[in-house]
Amino acid sequence: MKPTIASFPAARPRRLRRAPALRNLVRETTVTSDDLIWPIFVREGDGVEEPIASMPGVHRLSIDKAVSAAIEAQALGIPAICLFPYTDQALKTEDCADAWSPDNLVNRAIRAIKAAAPDVAIMTDVALDPYNINGHDGYVVDGEIVNDASVEALVKMTLAQADAGADIIGPSDMMDGRIGAMRNALERAGHQHVTILSYAAKYASAYYGPFRDAVGASGALKGDKKTYQMDPGNTDEALRMIERDLGEGADMVMVKPGQAYLDICQRVKSTFGAPTFAYQVSGEYAMIEAAAQNGWINGEAVMMESLMAFKRSGCDGVLTYYAPKAARILNGG
Repeated sequence: MKPTIASFPAARPRRLRRAPALRNLVRETTVTSDDLIWPIFVREGDGVEEPIASMPGVHRLSIDKAVSAAIEAQALGIPAICLFPYTDQALKTEDCADAWSPDNLVNRAIRAIKAAAPDVAIMTDVALDPYNINGHDGYVVDGEIVNDASVEALVKMTLAQADAGADIIGPSDMMDGRIGAMRNALERAGHQHVTILSYAAKYASAYYGPFRDAVGASGALKGDKKTYQMDPGNTDEALRMIERDLGEGADMVMVKPGQAYLDICQRVKSTFGAPTFAYQVSGEYAMIEAAAQNGWINGEAVMMESLMAFKRSGCDGVLTYYAPKAARILNGG
């Protein structure tokens, strides 16, 4: 039974809006630094902070600089970072073998960060596109992205990252059956504690362009990813993908992109109640930054409002390039 709502003038909703203390007291949704995962791009070198033109304020970092970023995250109370490699072109091959090399860029970064900032959880990306000469998330055979052979490669990649010390495995490939295969392999290898945050509802979106620049995949990609990433017009399919991945052993699930898919976030959380995340992807970040740099919006205010929208839609957290900036604001810095 719905409560009876008084009518005006007995009810004046503006009473609770008239001062910051009152607004804070009745706010339904809040954002804290605990809600943030910071995506970081790593590259070879030493002392390197290489600007990414299409993502103002974001850099590719050499491992030593990534370690410094992790230490910063720890100090700001950001609970997790997510590593993405900018792979040397010479290491991109048809068989993607560098993806599971124990000494590849990401695995070396994991070990270095773990040694310097042990309280920060490290999330990794599991997909073949940074290592694939074709730029795809899976193997390409006669122009087709093949599923089962790709899953076998992704499992090897998962185990190498777990061996290096990754806390959270983030499969972003959208191959069928990969969560079950990864979970079984982790269990057999003694990595029962390793968490899987599945990119369970990842759409074939136009918002990913700057990210592909950041990891050096734009020029390599042949064709598109519509045969394995989801159609932007589908919502019920997203729920089926979430249910499947949870059933195969995912601990947490993600909707990607985020802001244009808040309806999906809300349906996922209300349907399953599982830990639900969204990725505020590169295109979303770049649009806010471009508008802010042109003076068309208050960039800081829009940034914080966008993060609030993720939480309001039901997300438990968000992967965002704004993580350190937002955390400093939230911490009163």
